[in-house]
Amino acid sequence: MSETSVNHPAKESLTARVVTKNRSLDEQGLLRQRINLVLDPSQSNYFEVDALPYVNFSSNDYLGLSTSATIADALYQGAKDYGVGSAASPLVVGYSQAHLQLEQALCEATGHEAAILFCSGFSANTALMKTLFNETDTVLADKLIHASVIDGVQDSGAKLKRFAHNDIESAKTDLERFTPSALITESVFSMDGDIAPLAELSALCQQHNSWLIVDDAHGFGVIGENGLGASNLSAEIKIDVQLVTFGKAMGGQGAAILGSQDLIDFLVANARQYIYSTALSPASAAAAYAAIKMIREQPELREKLTENILCFREACAANTIALTESQTAIQPIILGGAAKTMAVAKRLKEHGFWLGAIRPPTVAKDSARLRLTLNANHCQRDILALVDVLATILNDD
Repeated sequence: MSETSVNHPAKESLTARVVTKNRSLDEQGLLRQRINLVLDPSQSNYFEVDALPYVNFSSNDYLGLSTSATIADALYQGAKDYGVGSAASPLVVGYSQAHLQLEQALCEATGHEAAILFCSGFSANTALMKTLFNETDTVLADKLIHASVIDGVQDSGAKLKRFAHNDIESAKTDLERFTPSALITESVFSMDGDIAPLAELSALCQQHNSWLIVDDAHGFGVIGENGLGASNLSAEIKIDVQLVTFGKAMGGQGAAILGSQDLIDFLVANARQYIYSTALSPASAAAAYAAIKMIREQPELREKLTENILCFREACAANTIALTESQTAIQPIILGGAAKTMAVAKRLKEHGFWLGAIRPPTVAKDSARLRLTLNANHCQRDILALVDVLATILNDD
């Protein structure tokens, strides 16, 4: 048979693949779409969509700093002092005094020797995993670890093993069985709001000569002494690598990896996401620096958040709304099916309340949920009104 007469199987076109996948997701109620919000910075928990007003219970702005006048002034001054953008990668001419000042403040806050900045937590996590590990490593991670960690480990070629969520015995068994190079966990888990047993995990890692890597994205600013994150929860905790993001409790944009000077030197020299990306804007670095100062000096922000969490949980208990054990700003209400979750979220929107509706594959099958997040700027009137409406909707079902 001549080479030109070989029959190849029909290949699906890219257009057909895209359309088919979109249709399938839409039929399952899983097609994600963007939402165009109209925001008023003076009213941080309120916005409009299609001219309809909503109370926002779905952001990660736990301390309300994204609309802080102090942070806005720092952003503006940073842009005036250093320019709007970095204009180059950090290893060319994109690394300024604003970046150095922020890194030093983060090290002082967490106790680490050195830091490296990224434009997002996702890029920081994937860069760390992809650069640090290789095919000779086994990495142990909590079952509910963030997608950015999973992607990064898979890209590295390392073997990924996962222990049962927040389960010390499971972690111990797997440490003994696989002798991993590192154990990875979050401090506060993004979908469940529970806190990892970091002291126990730290002790296990030290016993088994494994690094402890903590994704502190949802913890920094709200947990630990003075709100300064996972490394400040207890003197017993030894964290080898800590990821901090600026887009949650700090109210800004960007992220940092913190660790030993040797580790940071290694990442600066080898992390492709760092070497080949324009650096975090100096204005964003200046804003993040101001946020750290506010977190240190204004404990009343965390106190107000704690009051709001307690108010919500007490109101739910009074209305027999089932909650998880989370004591953090993340309060999941697990409803099970994706269709039911979307229906309840839709009815809440009809009453002016905007909550995240989280479905597979972000969470496990049959664990779709409303992901409610509280912040220091919520007023108790809105919290109580939300609970009343939610109780009515759930009772109707």
